Amino acid sequence: MRFPSLKHTPEQKTDSPRSTVFPRSNSAWFRHGLRDGIPIGLGYFAVSFTLGIAAREIGMSAVQAFLMSLGLHASAGEFAAIMLIAAGAGVIELITTSLVINLRYFLMSCALSQKLSPKTPFYHRFLLPLCMTDEIFGLSVSVNGFLNPCYTYGIMIVAALGWESGTFLGALIGNILPAAISNAMSVSLYGMFLAIIIPPARRDRFIALLVAVSMAASLLCTVAPVVRDISSGFRVILLTLVIAGAAAFLRPVQEDAAAAA
Repeated sequence: MRFPSLKHTPEQKTDSPRSTVFPRSNSAWFRHGLRDGIPIGLGYFAVSFTLGIAAREIGMSAVQAFLMSLGLHASAGEFAAIMLIAAGAGVIELITTSLVINLRYFLMSCALSQKLSPKTPFYHRFLLPLCMTDEIFGLSVSVNGFLNPCYTYGIMIVAALGWESGTFLGALIGNILPAAISNAMSVSLYGMFLAIIIPPARRDRFIALLVAVSMAASLLCTVAPVVRDISSGFRVILLTLVIAGAAAFLRPVQEDAAAAA
């Protein structure tokens, strides 16, 4: 997959819904990432709060729950880990399950590395995947032209603060809240993800079609025989490769036109 190139100018405007002027400096990109990361951080706080409650119910302390979230920024992966810990699973089984569930982040990180300028220092390709999530990837890949890593780092910091603090507080005081409120907090994550995919879908009918096809295919794979028995992480990877490959074949990015953009 090739992304449109970017002609660096003193100031750059985008046609994204976050229409603003992006100065070239790394600090400006970082501040913009901090700002865009606030909704993600708030959404992660709500989701991880319920995660902290679940961790407390299996006997984990608030510090243990915090350390788990510090090392694993993935809701599905952490919920699976909590269930395995509760079932008395071994370390190898725990690690293997987490790797399989979170394999899609490896795919996202590889795709995002192509969004970087060839002049970007090599170490950024190792740092960017550290806290990669669906929402962080969605915002980072939607930037026009080359991605400045400082933008993603800003998002990551706010998102990580929301994720880890929510887990800690959920394990510490989560049982005080009524169950209905705790369960309702997790809905915010879906609303936040819709806020990421709807704006580009409204601007481009082909993207809207891809979103609809992806949702339908994902639903179909959860009920279809054989395919439904595959782990959710592998299903996401397979669907991404098939749908993204078909989209690239049907609507390839013209490099000459992209360079002139």
